[in-house]
Amino acid sequence: MSVPVILAKVRDQIPLSNEEIKFFAAGLANGLVNDAQAAAFAMAVCLRGLSENERVALTLAMRDSGNVQEWDLSGPVIDKHSTGGIGDNVSLVLAPLLAACGAYVPMISGRGLGHTGGTLDKLEAIPGYRTQVSSDDCTRIVKEVGCAIVGAGEGIAPADKRLYSIRDITGTVESIDLITSSILSKKLAAGLEALVLDVKVGSGAFMKDLGQARKLARSLVSVANGAGCRTTALLTDMNEPLADSAGNALEVKSALIVLKNEPGEERLLEVTLGLGSHLLVTAGLAEDKQRGRELLVNSLSSGKAAEIFGRMVSALGGPADFVERYDKYLPKAEKWVEFPSPESGFLESVNGRLLGLTIIEMGGGRKKSDDILNLSVGLDHFVGIGQKINKGDTLLRIHSSNDQDIERAKVLLSKAFGYSQNMVNKKPLIIETISNDS
Repeated sequence: MSVPVILAKVRDQIPLSNEEIKFFAAGLANGLVNDAQAAAFAMAVCLRGLSENERVALTLAMRDSGNVQEWDLSGPVIDKHSTGGIGDNVSLVLAPLLAACGAYVPMISGRGLGHTGGTLDKLEAIPGYRTQVSSDDCTRIVKEVGCAIVGAGEGIAPADKRLYSIRDITGTVESIDLITSSILSKKLAAGLEALVLDVKVGSGAFMKDLGQARKLARSLVSVANGAGCRTTALLTDMNEPLADSAGNALEVKSALIVLKNEPGEERLLEVTLGLGSHLLVTAGLAEDKQRGRELLVNSLSSGKAAEIFGRMVSALGGPADFVERYDKYLPKAEKWVEFPSPESGFLESVNGRLLGLTIIEMGGGRKKSDDILNLSVGLDHFVGIGQKINKGDTLLRIHSSNDQDIERAKVLLSKAFGYSQNMVNKKPLIIETISNDS
C-alpha cells in the first residue's frame, strides 16, 4: 500500500478500505508515516470529511495501534467522557457512584485543555495521589476498589497521540471526524462495554453552537456503537459553571460535598445523576432511568460512594482519611476576596471562557505545557443566571496567592457578566439525549 495514494483518495473523497486505514494508523504509530503525510491526512479529513464506515474503521485502527485492555470481572466495565467545561468535576463524583452500583470504571482522564480544567490536575490537589500508574496497577485497583481515575498509559492508542500532536499545530483540531476517532480510540482501548458522553454547549464549552454540539454527539454515539460499545450522549448546558467552584482544589471540595451527601451543588448533582442513570440502563444495571437514579441516590445516602472514593484515593497514594478530613489536606489560597457586581439587575449571561482564563491567569491552568500549577487558586460561590442582584452584591469569590493576581482577575471578571432589567429564564441543564436511535 502507498501513503500518497491514501492521501490522494481522501483528498478526492474516494472511500478508503479498512485495510488502507489500518495501514495508515499503523504507520502513524511506528513512524512510517512522516509528519508531512500526517499533516496532509489531517487537513484532507478536515476539509473533505470521512464516511461513517471510515470513522469507525479509523477509530478501531487507532485503538488497535496500542494496548487494548481485556477484563474478566463480575460486572460491566463502563465509563463517561466530557468534552470539557468550567467547574465540570463530574468524573470525581460519577466514577465511585457507578462503582457503588456494581460497575467497574477504568476512567482514563486528561489535563486542562484551553480554558477548561483537567480531571488529573484536580486529583493532584490531593497529596500523594498518583495519576500515572502502570497498566497492572490500574487493573488491580479497578478490580479491588471498583474504579480508578488515572492518565492514559504509554501504550494507549499511540496512533492517536501522534495524530493529535499534528492536529494541534495544523489548524485541524476542530474536525468532528478526527475529534470522534481521537476520543473514542482511547476510551475503547480501556475495554469498555458501555459509555456515556457529556457534550457541553455554551460559553464555557468548546462547542458554543447547539447544532455543532449535536453533530459531534451524533458522530460519537454512532461510531462508538458501530465499534461495539453501547453508547448514549447528553447535551448539557455550559453557559455558567457546573459546580459552585472552578479551580483544582476547590473542585475536589465541591465533589466531596456531593459524595458526602451534603446540601449544595445542585447543578453538579443533577448532571451526575442524569449521566449515571443513562449509563446504568445502557450497561444493564438498571431497567430504566428512574431505577438508575434511585440506585445512584441510595449510593450517596448510604455513604458507599464516598467510601469507594476514599479507597480509590488511598490505593493511588493519597491519604487514607482524605474523605473524612479533606479540608486538612487540600491546598488553600493565601488570600480570598469577594468580587462585587458592577450593576443591578437579573444576571443574564456568564462568559465561561473568561472565568477559565481568569483561573489560568492566576496560575491555576497552563499557558505552556510545562507550567507548574498553583492548585489552590480559583473561583467559587457563584451567583447563578436568573438571580436578581444589586450593585455591590457579591458575584463570586476570588481565591489567589497574591494581590497582583487578584487585581488581574478583577479586570477579566469585569467583562464576564451580562445583566437584564427583566426576569431571565434559565436554560435546561440537560438539553437533549442522543442515542443510536435518535
